[in-house]
Amino acid sequence: MLQGDGVVGRRARSLRQDMSAPEITLWQVLRRRPGGLKFRRQHPAGPYIADFYCHEARLVIEVDSEAHSRGDRPERDASRDNWFADRGLTTLRIAAADIQKNIEGVTVQVMNHAASGRAGEDISWTS
Repeated sequence: MLQGDGVVGRRARSLRQDMSAPEITLWQVLRRRPGGLKFRRQHPAGPYIADFYCHEARLVIEVDSEAHSRGDRPERDASRDNWFADRGLTTLRIAAADIQKNIEGVTVQVMNHAASGRAGEDISWTS
């Protein structure tokens, strides 16, 4: 199980109270344990906080707003994804707009990746 240190854990608790609208929408689906899988929200993982994490599926889900395509964010995201991949985890990046437009499709995509067990791959999905 991924864990973070005390500082990251405190920050994760704070982020759980301040989730974005797309994160809340996705959490409303994932908290029901689709496919019998338990997802955690704002889960501390080493120096990072995963938006959502499923230990059983070895899956990290990151909700990306438009800001993730600007400045140094693509490089920072790649570094973060590599850190997760080095630990045998799949990173699934989902555009925030896709969650708001097509939560059913996003849910199917999440479950397909959770079921596939393709650990260590970085996956981006847009509708």
